[in-house]
Amino acid sequence: MVDDLLTPTVSSAVAEVLAERAGHVFGLMGNGNAHLISHLTSAGFPFTSARHEAATVTMADAYHRATGAVAAATTTYGAGFTNTLTALAEAAMARIPLVLVVGEAPTTGRRPFDVDQTAAASAVGVATLHATAHNAVATAHRAFDLATATVAPVVVAIPYDHATTTLSPDPVPPAPLPAKVSWTAPSQELDRVAELLCTAARPLILAGRGVLLGQAAAPLQELGDRLGALFMTSVMAVGALDSPWDLGIAGGFTRDHRLALARQADLVLVAGASLNAFQSRYGTLFAEGTRVIRLDNEPEPATDHPPVTDYLRADLAPALRALTARIPPADPQRTWRAAAPQVATDAFRSSEPVEDPTEFGADGRLNPRAVVAALDRILPAQRSVVMDGGHFIGWAPMYLTVPDPHAMILVGTAFQSIGLGFGAAAGVSVARPDRTTVLVTGDGGALMGLADLETFLRATRRGVIVVLNDSAYGAELHQYATQGLDPTAMLIDEVDFAALATAMGATGTKATTLADLDHLTHWLATHHEGVFVLDVAISQKIVAEFMTASLTAGRRL
Repeated sequence: MVDDLLTPTVSSAVAEVLAERAGHVFGLMGNGNAHLISHLTSAGFPFTSARHEAATVTMADAYHRATGAVAAATTTYGAGFTNTLTALAEAAMARIPLVLVVGEAPTTGRRPFDVDQTAAASAVGVATLHATAHNAVATAHRAFDLATATVAPVVVAIPYDHATTTLSPDPVPPAPLPAKVSWTAPSQELDRVAELLCTAARPLILAGRGVLLGQAAAPLQELGDRLGALFMTSVMAVGALDSPWDLGIAGGFTRDHRLALARQADLVLVAGASLNAFQSRYGTLFAEGTRVIRLDNEPEPATDHPPVTDYLRADLAPALRALTARIPPADPQRTWRAAAPQVATDAFRSSEPVEDPTEFGADGRLNPRAVVAALDRILPAQRSVVMDGGHFIGWAPMYLTVPDPHAMILVGTAFQSIGLGFGAAAGVSVARPDRTTVLVTGDGGALMGLADLETFLRATRRGVIVVLNDSAYGAELHQYATQGLDPTAMLIDEVDFAALATAMGATGTKATTLADLDHLTHWLATHHEGVFVLDVAISQKIVAEFMTASLTAGRRL
């Protein structure tokens, strides 16, 4: 690229690194990043504008989840930066490698509208690097390297008085990155775990995102096949294993018939997955007394992982290969698979049977289980499913299948936030235009993030928005109204999102019966481009399984 002024500046230098290291940049222009963005867009580099700064980070976050590539975003300083904090906290907690380039207060001192951005980023667990005339290129490269090495977001701040400063002819060399630490399991520990696996009658293997990051899916599957084990995955690793013996997603999204089988396991090997409260279904995913071995290269879990009985710290792929080498192939006729042949059938893995197939809830509004199960058959198979946060998330991961782990994207669940859905879906549309982007959102989150409905419509070649609309903040309604708290602030006046989106150029319908889903079927059959909005009036009386498990766990405590 050639700078507008033909002289390399801090902003143009950082922009050049973005162009080299990122496939796309998501941003919103302001005083602090105007020169950087202009340098990118004037050269034709792929850039998508958001309408709210939170969506700049959320789009980059989702872009990474859909592609595996380190993503980049940019905003201005002050309010432009603070508007990103919820999305930045989500990216940090979900361990998303992305680089956020922001404007910053001048080095001469803060102005009345400046805040301590470094401290604010640190408060949500994100490191900040400062780009100046002496280190702009090295700092930008280091940010990408650090994001990759730590699997975390990194902020690059450009002080306002340095944005157009000419690069120094005497650059400061970059500091070295922390050395990567490899973890090798002791032979005696591998022997002990292998013996435990061999003696299990009903071994279950739970694969998490760490299996994907460690490129360990193949050795994990080989180990499971040697044992005749059944598999499960975390939601972030759904589809990571190409096996008919996969019970699907473990945790709050587990289907009832699959949960019943998982609870029969007498030993569980958890590889590269957390066993937090949601992942363990609040302590009910496995039967009481089940031996749980966690294999990971992270520090040993503390008291917030009570199901773990044994911990093996090691890099996943080599440890799994070492375990497999220690285990003789099981007799196929004496494995758990032989006792549960139904797992490998198409019927077991389909969206049927629906846990509750009735069309309506007690209030006459649609049953979300029946709706989402029907959508699994209606929506194109080559789809990316994106979800906002909220009570409604209980159903889409239970019934909607996806082609691979990069096609099931939940942005907001790590930080338990809502309102990030439209931005996340726009980032996925940019990342995978070859697939139909399906955004599943609730009415509360959709209203919170409404500014970036326009971004999604602009960025999406072919998409479907499903609003599971209960006219309420469902999570609060089921947790607190049931305790006798006044529900007034938990309710939302009915909003017609199909009409809203139609006014912005989409097509849509309000669904009050299952027959209304035929409008979506017809649209998909006749449209190869555009966005369809299905606003589904769902019941306030039906509680998602993960919420029931949570409330039950609370009562037990």
